[in-house]
Amino acid sequence: MKATLIVAAALLAVSGSALADEALAKKKACMSCHQVAKKVVGPSLKDVANKYKGDAKAEAHLVSVIQNGGKGVWGNVPMPKQPMVKPDEAATLAKWVLSL
Repeated sequence: MKATLIVAAALLAVSGSALADEALAKKKACMSCHQVAKKVVGPSLKDVANKYKGDAKAEAHLVSVIQNGGKGVWGNVPMPKQPMVKPDEAATLAKWVLSL
């Protein structure tokens, strides 16, 4: 019984964190160009997670792309830099995307 409650609490914490990070993505306007499961202007966030799965440098790379922008990886449309996203927020967003 105790083990079940611990597991349930851990799952709630993880799902709560995922919801909080999605809320941050919405707050920072990421969802204007990206959706979790479908391509909009930019790639779906799940496609990003799959592309970088197993890459030890992925989180740092995504933080850099979020803050400084990028081009050429997903087609002709560049991702503009996001100066309103603080470094700690960019790290939170990158971790969340990679968890999808």
